Amino acid sequence: MVGLHVAVGVCLIALNAAAGAVGGIAWYRNLPSIPFWYLLRAAQVSVFVQALLGGLLVVTNHEPSEGLHYLYGILPLVVSFIAEGARADAAHREVGETDYESLPQADQEALALAIVRREMGIMAVSCGVIFFLALRAAGTSGL
Repeated sequence: MVGLHVAVGVCLIALNAAAGAVGGIAWYRNLPSIPFWYLLRAAQVSVFVQALLGGLLVVTNHEPSEGLHYLYGILPLVVSFIAEGARADAAHREVGETDYESLPQADQEALALAIVRREMGIMAVSCGVIFFLALRAAGTSGL
């Protein structure tokens, strides 16, 4: 099971790096990115699976060399949940009190792009944070 935990950890690091890079570039260029969202969801699944495997290892009495490994192992899951909460609120913050339906088509599209860009920015930053936390977790694993 330790080997699977390591393999999923490597995938977690790679997926979060890729999602963060693709999302950051798309955000910087002010373009929506469909591949980003697929990478993001795959990265989030890897975070959940990694936390689940880590929990199973704890239950079966496997101990990392440093106690900080637990912290760095749980924080990506926490960051993911916080980022999803912030993303869910992004549309409300962007729209405010604007009556979306009364806007001309071009303004509606501009507002929708602004919402997507804000959401991509939030989630790309979270992928970057998770990437660095996962690197630190790998460093404290004792392997």
